[in-house]
Amino acid sequence: MSTPPGVTGRLPNRAGRYMAQPTGYRAFSPAPLPPQPPVRLEGELQALLSKADRALGRLDGSIQTLPNPDLFVFMYVRKEAVLSSQIEGTQSSLQDLLAAEARILSPHLPRDVDEVVNYVTAMNYGLARLATLPVSVRLIREIHERLLQGVRGARCTPGELRRTQNWIGPGGCTLNEATFVPPPPHEVPEALGALETFLHADSDIPALIQIGLAHAQFETIHPFLDGNGRVGRLLISFLLCQREILVKPVLYLSHYFKRHRAEYYERLQAVRDIGDWEGWLAFFLRGVASVSLEATDTARRILALREDHRARVTQGLGRAAGNGHKVLEHLYQRPIVAVADVEALTATSYTAANNLVSRMVELGVLVEATGYRRNRLFRYQAYIDLFGEGGEPGQGPGPEP
Repeated sequence: MSTPPGVTGRLPNRAGRYMAQPTGYRAFSPAPLPPQPPVRLEGELQALLSKADRALGRLDGSIQTLPNPDLFVFMYVRKEAVLSSQIEGTQSSLQDLLAAEARILSPHLPRDVDEVVNYVTAMNYGLARLATLPVSVRLIREIHERLLQGVRGARCTPGELRRTQNWIGPGGCTLNEATFVPPPPHEVPEALGALETFLHADSDIPALIQIGLAHAQFETIHPFLDGNGRVGRLLISFLLCQREILVKPVLYLSHYFKRHRAEYYERLQAVRDIGDWEGWLAFFLRGVASVSLEATDTARRILALREDHRARVTQGLGRAAGNGHKVLEHLYQRPIVAVADVEALTATSYTAANNLVSRMVELGVLVEATGYRRNRLFRYQAYIDLFGEGGEPGQGPGPEP
């Protein structure tokens, strides 16, 4: 492993130790959190924590100024789902996910789009579950089950902790050639139990530091045969919401992890190899601050777009403006619609709905998405474009087993 730039020190057994196993390979046994000696929360790391806290506060405030914030969470969650899945090698884009959810039966949709759909399902399930169940081993297993149901990795016992050894490394490598070997399976329940205890214990460790530590520890434990990276990134969102740092899950942190994917993995490995918790936490906090500012700007642009399009509908649709506004609000939660959807939404005839959609196309609000004469679908493309694609999809599989 190449040493990441700016490592802060070498304490090889600080995060745990590599232990020889009966069959000859060495697996890593993580030490319980918090790290010993404690994280040095001073200097640059203290400044980065303050910056990340401020940026998250701005993001949370900007989302709450949006009319009906729940409408806009839809796309933030989907952007995170796409990017987190792309880190692990999926080819599906945000457009593909929205098309799949709108039931476009196209041979051109990537086969792995169902994995991204599952990520959205797991995210929404977990957020709802937090009302009655805190972040815990039980919740993590329930999330994993939904993440892998019926997709690649479904044979890897969804929802069940692994009973065999896994490892991370180049394709085709053996245990002895692996970049990293997580703890042997018999240690996994205890290690996860210790992580749960850390998350629930009274502590004066700042919440963002706790969350950064927990993500790295989960990735080190690697408790499942597949899906560990995605579950670990979901864990960040759940903890931010459970701790009420964010009221809504609008931080697509996978954008930063994907953009700096090599350093992401190197920083995690430096924790294990040389105990560099401070280097990992600095990287994590930079990501939180960077993506928070970007997501805040997205909220600002959503508000500007909404005002512009409300004005177009009011001025351009005359007596149909009321139904036009109904459609416009619906598009923030479902940005791809068919005429039949508009017919049901407005309780009008198919002809009236078709005319309304045609006029919204003329106003530049909707764009025809299929090129068909019948069974056409229409995208709220300007809104989708605010979320972009976050980088090039499909850069090859990452190390998530």
